[in-house]
Amino acid sequence: MKKLIKIICLLQLIVLISSLNSEAQNSINESKKLDIILDSDANNELDDQQALAYLFFNSAFFNTKAVTVNATYNGGNINDQYIEAERIMKLCSVSKTIPLFKGANTSFSEIAKDLSTEKFDGYSAVNFIIAEAKKHTKNKLVVIAVGKLTNIALALKKEPAISKNIRLVWLGGNYPDPGEYNLENDIPAMNFILKTDIDFEMVTVENGKNSGTNIVSVTKEEALKNLQEVGPIIEKPIIGRHGGEFYRFGDYSISLFEHVDYYGTPPSRALFDMAAVAIVKNPKWARSTEISCPLMIDKKWVDQPNNSRKIIIWEYFEKEKIINDFFQSLHNFK
Repeated sequence: MKKLIKIICLLQLIVLISSLNSEAQNSINESKKLDIILDSDANNELDDQQALAYLFFNSAFFNTKAVTVNATYNGGNINDQYIEAERIMKLCSVSKTIPLFKGANTSFSEIAKDLSTEKFDGYSAVNFIIAEAKKHTKNKLVVIAVGKLTNIALALKKEPAISKNIRLVWLGGNYPDPGEYNLENDIPAMNFILKTDIDFEMVTVENGKNSGTNIVSVTKEEALKNLQEVGPIIEKPIIGRHGGEFYRFGDYSISLFEHVDYYGTPPSRALFDMAAVAIVKNPKWARSTEISCPLMIDKKWVDQPNNSRKIIIWEYFEKEKIINDFFQSLHNFK
């Protein structure tokens, strides 16, 4: 009987140690995750939606603190941007665990003078960015911005001290060439940020060249083949941007791919925003170069070779590796 009791006690001890080890390992794994805020003009095209899903379905790598939205020239006002982001979050079953905040509907120059008021344009997103950044005194908060930079610029304007707590990864710009949609939506916001000391990384777009994220593209056939029945099944369907009811992210994503134009040979659609998330997950999937921080004057880049402030430029993306990981992440979601 005594031997049986000893054996039982030993087994209980083994179970306890195993449980503690498991908890410790989970704690270690959690500490290795990157804390992320994704700032998006979600209703603009269809790459924002893919970026959101890719982020959510890579929860082993990313601890998504929030999604913030802003309004750019296309895709409607801030309410339209919010509704589209909300659709994706519901389809990915994260709407109850990850907060979503409305950001700027207008521009940095228009809003900056009102920052002392309680409910300035974009206050929900801006105040959250500030509050979350203040918590990151040891490990930096990663803000992946895939639209205009207004929300982040406003946060830095209102609370300059948070600049040292943030790593900003921005999908935008064609440096050293001028032009690009996200940039031109709010050049003053970008210039303001470039004059701060925030860690700044520009993930280039470069339409018409092979160096930017425009190379990370899929054909309609590839999208339809790989997105069918992807994602969890939700209980109550969402109504899509182009109508219809959808229970899965993949099925809604197919609807988006069926309502866009395709470019190039073969005709394809670039997943710019998703590529920005991908190189945060694995920096080996692109080439980074450190340069002296330039500014944009009269819509042209002006280099400042003696500027001690440095920024990082991301180019030459590993298309196949990024696209393969994108589809694998959607099929192996957690």
